Amino acid sequence: MKTILITGGSRGIGRETALLCAKRGWSVGINYVGNQKAAEETAEMVRAAGGRAITVKGDVAAEADVFAMFERTEREFGWISGVVINAGIVAPGLPLAEMSLERLRRVFEVNVLGAYLCAGESARRLARDRGGKGGSVVLLSSAAARLGAPFEYVDYAGSKGAPDTLTIGLAKELAPQGVRVNAVRPGLIETDIHASGGQPDRAQRIGATTPMGRPGHASEVAEAIIWLLSDAASYTTGALLDVAGGR
Repeated sequence: MKTILITGGSRGIGRETALLCAKRGWSVGINYVGNQKAAEETAEMVRAAGGRAITVKGDVAAEADVFAMFERTEREFGWISGVVINAGIVAPGLPLAEMSLERLRRVFEVNVLGAYLCAGESARRLARDRGGKGGSVVLLSSAAARLGAPFEYVDYAGSKGAPDTLTIGLAKELAPQGVRVNAVRPGLIETDIHASGGQPDRAQRIGATTPMGRPGHASEVAEAIIWLLSDAASYTTGALLDVAGGR
């Protein structure tokens, strides 16, 4: 049985990943930062689907919080075998010239610093030369990292370029220690993140222009994450896997 920690696990892709973990009988630590109700709902859904779950509040951009979420998950379920670095934010669409320093700082704190802090703690816990048993780390990037998101989210796009590079480098560092590191790059997926960016209809509107003619579903991204967490992906590391409908 695996134990998986999912940052930003209360809704959207994180929730769907937690539910797929449950169907495999895995235990899940569900991290959230503000929406405790959604996190508890996800935990109940995981338990109903056959898994074990706890909720762990914490800001991924705060080192002490990151340490605490790993500690709590290991204390409840034992050795962590997989980490999904999913927590991320986006701000309302603007061209770069109109973005404030405050906005830029928070987007990069969560999406870049948060990813690095969580990946670093994953390395300390999972690497065999540090007492771990190996495992899998999956970072959530975005198709925006290669598309640039002009006039809307160039800050978000840039912040997702960093996890791509982190994936490539960390995979090489940790492969000898039995840890695989990969990234999934979702495209236009129907989740709440579009509403938080001020465009609740964005996935449907732009998704219709993709080669597949529709937006993706969070469950479709979760399937890719679960594969990378599983032993079926035992020879896959350093990969950037697009789940973007051909866009």
